[in-house]
Amino acid sequence: MSRRLVNVTLDNLDDLPRRCRRCVFWELDPVSGERAVEAGDPALEKEAWISATLLEWGSCGKIAYVDGVAAGFVLYAPPLYVPRSVAFPTSPVSSDAVLLMTAHIVPEFTGGGLGRMLVQGVAKDLTRRGVRAIEAFGDLKWEQPGGCVLPADYLLSVGFKTVRPHLRFPRLRLELKTAVSWREDVEVALERLLGSMSPERALRPV
Repeated sequence: MSRRLVNVTLDNLDDLPRRCRRCVFWELDPVSGERAVEAGDPALEKEAWISATLLEWGSCGKIAYVDGVAAGFVLYAPPLYVPRSVAFPTSPVSSDAVLLMTAHIVPEFTGGGLGRMLVQGVAKDLTRRGVRAIEAFGDLKWEQPGGCVLPADYLLSVGFKTVRPHLRFPRLRLELKTAVSWREDVEVALERLLGSMSPERALRPV
């Protein structure tokens, strides 16, 4: 079983699940988002956001492929590029952090460590770019896949810590030096999972 991480680009954007490909929850403010849905062109707005963010800031997402099949993805960007972030009761995101917007694992690929692999890929990318931390809004009442906000329990399980509590949407933070420190544990787990495949190869963005 081969796994690889690649940066999200305009060329592979259509590999996202159709619902996610058309979702602009994070990319637009609530009013603009509703207008885009009513106009029937949220996918075009998504593409425009990806294009602008890539040009102005750089890589803003990763897709995980398993045996050539898109199995999951993650999107991230500085809060300046994420209008929805200011709508949360625990905003704003810290000035030294990049916001982990959303992530999704295709149901048949859940439970195999892909989520952690995606977070690690983001951490490695941002560390190289001199970013100090990743922050995210978690959902303490998350019950089922399909929402745009990540479950708080999952974020806590991969090393995030609560920096601003809330009954529903706490803001959590992952210091990137911490992310690097548990990289070896992740690679050992991946090595066991993937057998003879090199975990370094599995985690290396293409």
